[in-house]
Amino acid sequence: MKILMVCLGNICRSPLAEGILRNQAENKGLKLTVDSAGTASYHIGEPPHKDSIRVAGEHGIDITGLRARQFKAEDFDSFDRIYVMDTSNYSDVIRLANNENQRNKVRLILNEIHPGKDESVPDPWYGGYDGYIQVFDLLNTACNNLLEQLPAKSSTI
Repeated sequence: MKILMVCLGNICRSPLAEGILRNQAENKGLKLTVDSAGTASYHIGEPPHKDSIRVAGEHGIDITGLRARQFKAEDFDSFDRIYVMDTSNYSDVIRLANNENQRNKVRLILNEIHPGKDESVPDPWYGGYDGYIQVFDLLNTACNNLLEQLPAKSSTI
């Protein structure tokens, strides 16, 4: 199973989600490919935001080696599921889809906590460090729920 996490700039929410999901999968002995991307090109090549790195590190997750990249249409062919952080990201990604199969891969990540509510992960950029803690907690729960929903045959080592 290959999963892509997507936010706007790929330096705050989506690298956190990537690190969290990868860490949880490893701890459960699951084999997943996890990556992240942004819908915008603002931060291509940059590491995650210092507060994303900090909150991940406080939970034993190292995301310092990640680098921002932009979502591209080819990602639909490379990934089984594409989780977006908010409705704006959803619209941006769906706009690049060529068919229903591609559109069906795209999901709002917080629907893993509150199915069908289409809630957005708040962007912590302007909220100070507490915002990053809140985002980490939301993504940690969503990723855990996501792993519980995966078909066993596609995720076991």
